[in-house]
Amino acid sequence: MESHELLHIANFTTLFVCMVLKFPQIFLLMRAKSTKGVSLNSLLLELIGYLVFVAYQMYYDYPPPTYLEYPILIAQDAMLLLLILHYNGDLRQSFGYAFVFIVGWKLITVQKWIIDLAMSLCTFISAGSKFAQLQCLWRTKDSNQVSALSWSLAIYTTLTRIYTTVMTTGDTQVLVRFVVMGLLNIWVLATVLHYRKKDGSNSSSSTKKED
Repeated sequence: MESHELLHIANFTTLFVCMVLKFPQIFLLMRAKSTKGVSLNSLLLELIGYLVFVAYQMYYDYPPPTYLEYPILIAQDAMLLLLILHYNGDLRQSFGYAFVFIVGWKLITVQKWIIDLAMSLCTFISAGSKFAQLQCLWRTKDSNQVSALSWSLAIYTTLTRIYTTVMTTGDTQVLVRFVVMGLLNIWVLATVLHYRKKDGSNSSSSTKKED
């Protein structure tokens, strides 16, 4: 298979996966009506990282197929944010968040040095998002409301984006970001599965004691 065919497949599958990436998490929250184990700070940092990344790609007129999934992810994260605020009883705060994100989007594209600086910080912001989720899991020791499927899909998209970045723009900043995000996504997924297995074993032991 030729490299351009692989590139096309990588772009297409990444876009398709991202169209449904957050839905397992959204449905899980709607069913549980609880946000335990799900970090609001992680979601906010992730949204900031996505917005900066899209603004950077658009500013430098990169090929749309290399970042087309991010507007879709932003929309899904916005849905998640509304759900979390709703179940936490803070839905009115959504207007404040929307205002800050819109103003921030405008400000970072005013000057070239601003968007470059924002992109330099983007990896740290996105990494901070993963660490915030990890801290939430470590604190609650409960991953029942965190979707392992969503994190698995996120790992796939970072791997495909490493490939498409190497084959198209070759942008070092973007490539480093995807590598770091991929490793952290794997860490979060492992933590989710760890606490889920632990919960299952605890439930089994409790059942045995009752018997």
